Amino acid sequence: PTDNGEATVLQAGKHEFPFTFQLPETLATSFEGKHGSVRYWVKAKLHRPWSTVKKAKKEFTVIEPIDINTPALLAPQAGAKEKLARAWYCNRGQVSVTAKIDRKGYTPGEVIPIFAEIDNCTSRAVVPKAAIIQTQTFIARGTKKQKKSVVTSITGDPIPAGKREVWHGRALKIPPVGPSILQCRIIQVEYSLKVCVDIPGTSKLLLELPLVIGTIPLHPFGSRTSSVSSQYSVNLDWLSTIPEQLE
Repeated sequence: PTDNGEATVLQAGKHEFPFTFQLPETLATSFEGKHGSVRYWVKAKLHRPWSTVKKAKKEFTVIEPIDINTPALLAPQAGAKEKLARAWYCNRGQVSVTAKIDRKGYTPGEVIPIFAEIDNCTSRAVVPKAAIIQTQTFIARGTKKQKKSVVTSITGDPIPAGKREVWHGRALKIPPVGPSILQCRIIQVEYSLKVCVDIPGTSKLLLELPLVIGTIPLHPFGSRTSSVSSQYSVNLDWLSTIPEQLE
């Protein structure tokens, strides 16, 4: 029918009708996870007299704009932790770690410089590591399920007993991953940087710094662009390549 409700007769042949829809600005990024997904599609139906209804469906990808050029995401992140080693074979002493990164927000492909100091006051060598961790949270019927995965990691050299190791901007590159999903009620995707120290005979020393993976990259000179899709693309196959734990 036309806009005034009158029927239109289509002659035999090919006909094209353009449709446009204004998407809400609050849509979450398309996502495929173990316990849930965020998917979008458009459907079309063709009703014909005395015949079955023809249907068509086409999926499309949505990318939520996350601008890392905001004060909250440009703020440096830092922390410190220590652990007392007590092992049956007398590996005694304390291990401490302090770590800092320049900002909270990054985009895929960027390198995170890690500044850290690890003091090994035990009687055996310890091994420092750093990793980007992705945490998927699925919320349904009042319950939560989580899946933690290692996105990428690096391992430092062993630190001998009584020695200190300093990382002067140790590089950790972010691979192609989906952005953070923080505003969805049922699915959340969060990231963090974990700096850990393997200590013989006891549990690891873990220091966690929050990360946000955005879609609009850093603009050093304050320039802006309205085109998110030209700066960022989502690969929905990345989930299958991520190991599930830091070894």
